[in-house]
Amino acid sequence: MKIHEYQGKEILREFGVPTPRGSACFSVDEAVEAAKKLGGSVWVVKAQIHAGGRGKGGGVKVAKSMDEVRSFAQQILGMQLKTHQTGPEGQTVRRLLVEEGAQIVKELYVGMVVDRASQRVALLASSEGGMEIEEVAKHTPEKIHTVRIDPTTGLTEAEASKVARDIGIPDVANAQAVKVLQGLYRAFVEKDAMLAEINPLIVTADNRVVALDAKFNFDSNALYRRPEIVAMRDLDEEDPAEIEASKFDLSYIQLDGNIGCLVNGAGLAMATMDIIKLYGGSPANFLDVGGGATTEKVTEAFKLMLKNPNLKAILVNIFGGIMRCDVIAEGVVAAAREVHLNVPLVVRLEGTNVDLGKKILADSGLPIISGNDMADAAQKVVAAAKGK
Repeated sequence: MKIHEYQGKEILREFGVPTPRGSACFSVDEAVEAAKKLGGSVWVVKAQIHAGGRGKGGGVKVAKSMDEVRSFAQQILGMQLKTHQTGPEGQTVRRLLVEEGAQIVKELYVGMVVDRASQRVALLASSEGGMEIEEVAKHTPEKIHTVRIDPTTGLTEAEASKVARDIGIPDVANAQAVKVLQGLYRAFVEKDAMLAEINPLIVTADNRVVALDAKFNFDSNALYRRPEIVAMRDLDEEDPAEIEASKFDLSYIQLDGNIGCLVNGAGLAMATMDIIKLYGGSPANFLDVGGGATTEKVTEAFKLMLKNPNLKAILVNIFGGIMRCDVIAEGVVAAAREVHLNVPLVVRLEGTNVDLGKKILADSGLPIISGNDMADAAQKVVAAAKGK
C-alpha cells in the first residue's frame, strides 16, 4: 500500500525527522490560505499522486507571490500528470501540498528496504539526491553506501554517523543526521513499511538536515494491525478493479494483454503468464485466487476479468494441492453460467481429484477447452485469443 508525500511526512515527524512546514490542500482557495498561514516569501506547490518524477512532469512549482500560488494551484489541481511511473495515461491530481521554501545547500538520498539476501533492513544512502536511485546505481554505484542493520541493535549511532559523513553531511550537522537516520529506521520497522525514502534529504544554508520529500510503501499483509496506515489509503490512486478484487481476497493486477489468467498461487500465476508469452500471447492480468477458492471467489474473478474490454480468452490454470480440482471445476462451471461467458475458456487442472474435476467440466455442456498440461493449455488459449 502506498501513501502520499504529505502523509509520509506526518509519519516522519512522529519519529523526530524534521520536514518543511506545510499543509495538504484540496482546492485552490485552500492552497492560497495555506500559503498565507505559512508566511514568508517563497512557497512550493506540489502535486500529490502515488508516483515519482512529479517535478519533471510539471507537478512541482516554486511560487514567489500569492498570485503565483493561486496560478500554480489552478494549473496543477485536476491536471493529468504524466511521469515515468504513471505510464502514458498519467494520473489525475486531486490533492496538493503547499510548503514553505527552503535554502538548499546539499541534496542527498536516504532510503530503507528489506534486503532478502541478508534478511535484514538495509539503509541505502547517497550524495546524489534528487535523482532516481536506480540511475545512480547504474552509472555511479560507488556513490551508494549500504548498511544492513542488525535487528537486535537497530541502526546504531556509530553506523548512522559514518553514513552521514560518507554522503557529505558536514560535521556540524552530523548529530542531526544521526537522529534523522535513526528516526527513519524506527518509522520503517514500527509502521511495517516495505520501502521508506527521503529524496532529497537536504542540508540547508543554516546547516539543518531536513526531509524535503517522503515516500512510503507498506506491507499489505500487516495492515490488519496498522489501522492508522489504512486510514491514509487513497482509493482514487488505485485501480478500481484491484480495489474490487481486494474485497473478495483476490490478488489482481490488470495488465495490457488480452488473455485473462485465473490461477491458484502466486508462483504458478507468474509461470502461467510466462508460458503465455512464450507461445506468443499476452496476459491481461495477474489473478491469484489463493488456496481456498470458493464458487463466489471464482465468479467474482471471472467478473473482474470480463470488465477488461481487451479480453479475448481466459485460461484457468489450477494445481489442486490444498484446493481440490472438483471444487474448482464446480466453481468454474457455476461462474461461467452466471456471467454468461462470451469468450473462449481454456481450463487446465492437475492434482487432487483431477479426474472428477475434468468430468464435471466435460459434463457441464459448456464449450470449455481442456488443456492436458501447461504447455498445451497455453498454446490453446493463445490460439483461441487469435480466433483460431
